[in-house]
Amino acid sequence: MIRNAKLSDAKAISSLIDNFARRNIMLPKTPEEVMENIRNFIVAEVKGKIIGCAAFSFFTPELAEIRSVAVSESYHRKGVGSRLIEKAEEILKEEGIQRAFVLTLKESFFEKLGYRKVDKKNFPQKIWRDCLSCPKIMRCDEVAMEKRLTGR
Repeated sequence: MIRNAKLSDAKAISSLIDNFARRNIMLPKTPEEVMENIRNFIVAEVKGKIIGCAAFSFFTPELAEIRSVAVSESYHRKGVGSRLIEKAEEILKEEGIQRAFVLTLKESFFEKLGYRKVDKKNFPQKIWRDCLSCPKIMRCDEVAMEKRLTGR
């Protein structure tokens, strides 16, 4: 089941993300950081356990980032990640967002969901807000990808 995250999910979300952050696949998020942005997180839950999460961040009235996408490894290749992205896109469309972007190491996953590779320079807001404090800024290996959410 995909649902909006609750404050009580913050520790589980942080732990899930940190499993990947320890391997330099994602940036870590403390439970406090998750709580500060809890309204922008969605989770996948099975039998009361958080098995996946995704978040979104608004940059302009037309542009948002989908970020912090993580799925427990025992649930990889079972459609959980795709359902999280689809739900995030649905929420963004309801907010009037026309384009979503991601910075990812999983280019083929996002290609299957309709994202196309673009230049990171297309998102200077992201660079100034988040990337400057990233420890990987000088050797960033993430790919920028974008998807149009509306027909305009």
